[in-house]
Amino acid sequence: MFEDLISQSFSGTTPQAAAVRLAMAVLLGGVIGFERAMHAQTAGLRTHILISLASCLFALLTFEIRARFHEDGADPLRLIEAVTSGVAFLAAGSIIISGDRILGLTTGAGMWLAGAIGLACGIGALVLAVMATIIVLPVLWMLRRLSHRIENEND
Repeated sequence: MFEDLISQSFSGTTPQAAAVRLAMAVLLGGVIGFERAMHAQTAGLRTHILISLASCLFALLTFEIRARFHEDGADPLRLIEAVTSGVAFLAAGSIIISGDRILGLTTGAGMWLAGAIGLACGIGALVLAVMATIIVLPVLWMLRRLSHRIENEND
């Protein structure tokens, strides 16, 4: 039954499938946002959840528009371009240049990833979304120390 909820695409979506996808976008975006909030970054829990949720909703809306208006010429790949551009705009706002230091790049990249995870949830690719979330956590946690060590050696 669960697989039926998440496997529908390009024909509209049931309310149950949409609810599962939206909930997964909130959960997975929240995991990344929680990690960022733990380290007092400019974009934390709420920001990452909102980006992931919005991206998921845009994906769901694409399916709904296509199903309701039967636009066979509609290109769902344009959705990815639009979401990527919008999230990139937000992510760029989190980047601060202070002297010879650039701050906020990881936060911006996390926001961008939250958008991609939201899109994956929206199209029903929940396994990909979970895999990306699982992969990013060790990158953020374990490589943080290495990154700081390299920065301190360069100072």
